Amino acid sequence: MDTDFKDKPSRRRKFLRSFKFAFKGIKLVFAEELNFRVHFMASLAVVAAGFVLSISLPEWIVVILLIAGMFALEMLNTAVERTVDLVTKEYHPLAGQAKDIAAGAVLCYALGAVVIGMIIFLPKLWEFIQ
Repeated sequence: MDTDFKDKPSRRRKFLRSFKFAFKGIKLVFAEELNFRVHFMASLAVVAAGFVLSISLPEWIVVILLIAGMFALEMLNTAVERTVDLVTKEYHPLAGQAKDIAAGAVLCYALGAVVIGMIIFLPKLWEFIQ
């Protein structure tokens, strides 16, 4: 039996530990980032509207992908901002541009999500109120 094997963390342990770190990151961004909490509250409203308006399975899939994508992109934006802040404490035009571009990516995705949400929800809302 190879004794070195016991000294090294198993693949399974490394894999499970990666989930621990990922959940730690989600908890951190939720606790510290207002925009993430705003997106979370909006997603709760969208999910509630999906149930009330009985959206179809393909529509649910799109909605879930949009919500998950928004969370992921908001977390990447936060990671870019923190990394830039770590690299330089002084203002640098490129550091500002990196942060602005990351924030712009979130805004582009959010606007696209709103348009898709309107395509899915407005006809159902119209039926619901008539």
